[in-house]
Amino acid sequence: METPHEPKKGDKTLLRASTALTIGVGATAAVVVAALVQGAGDDPIGTALTMVVPAEYEQLIEEAGRTCPEVSPNLLAALLTQESGFNPKASSPVGAQGIAQFMPSTWETHGIDGNGDGKRNVWDPADAIPSSAKYLCTIADDVKDVPGDKKSNMLAAYNAGSGAVRKYGGVPPYKETQNYVRTIRALADRPAGGKKTTTNQAATAVNTAAEKLGTPYSWGGGNASGPSTGICCSPKGRSGVSITGFDCSGLVLYAYAKAGISLPRTAAQQYAASEPLKPGQMRPGDLVFYGTSASGIHHVGIYVGGGWIINAPRPGTQVRYDPMDMMSDLFAVARPVPSTNKEI
Repeated sequence: METPHEPKKGDKTLLRASTALTIGVGATAAVVVAALVQGAGDDPIGTALTMVVPAEYEQLIEEAGRTCPEVSPNLLAALLTQESGFNPKASSPVGAQGIAQFMPSTWETHGIDGNGDGKRNVWDPADAIPSSAKYLCTIADDVKDVPGDKKSNMLAAYNAGSGAVRKYGGVPPYKETQNYVRTIRALADRPAGGKKTTTNQAATAVNTAAEKLGTPYSWGGGNASGPSTGICCSPKGRSGVSITGFDCSGLVLYAYAKAGISLPRTAAQQYAASEPLKPGQMRPGDLVFYGTSASGIHHVGIYVGGGWIINAPRPGTQVRYDPMDMMSDLFAVARPVPSTNKEI
């Protein structure tokens, strides 16, 4: 199901651009899993870098990720994934720049010469990555007396500004900021490794979805048992209450349930339950995600090979085959991981 994107809110002076630029299948050395999860607590985040990151940034992230106790290599890597997808040339519509998406005014105050070449260059990851860690530590200290989870408050301040975190006594009630915090915490806290989907399971998922070709699209429809009536309403006001069928994530949930893999309900959460794929690793059964950021994923399809997916596209359509480039915001490809998670 799609989660409508909301505009940024909060402290305009420190407000950050949290929307990563579109990541094509071959646009980065690694596509890192992101997630929306409930209530990450104060459990310590591991000090070792276990996330998959582009090789050229590993040492920078390892070193900068130990700048202060509130920052770890994984948390820093997760933040960079969310901010830019490790794109050092990223720029946002609101003016944020570089791999860590610094606003110019914030860079002027907090940017450092990380590589000692005598320049502070927001477009140079050797400067921007340690600057990002230092800035995180600065705002962690700035909101240290605010109640609640310290790391979550720090990330919320990075996104919406320290003023907003102090005003609301914790993560502010901005949907974008709340998703931003959940996504990064889930990425950073996710255990390394995990058993991936087998070839037979992937084939079962593809074949199961293909059996449902022609099934009507129903907003909120579909579960592990098959087609179901949906809910009201889509961002454009389309209701699935009277339609028995699938939405995009409902079809994926059903197909993988038949393969013995339990996935969560929404496309963004299914992205969370999958492992990253490097370019060239795609195979039938992998999931193709669309959106402008990890927390803004709005569509998912099942890859069937040859640049095609099977999916439930949108209200008024049916389950069908479409080319992978059916939407301009192809974000990532990932492979589901078997788990015991229940449908949510």
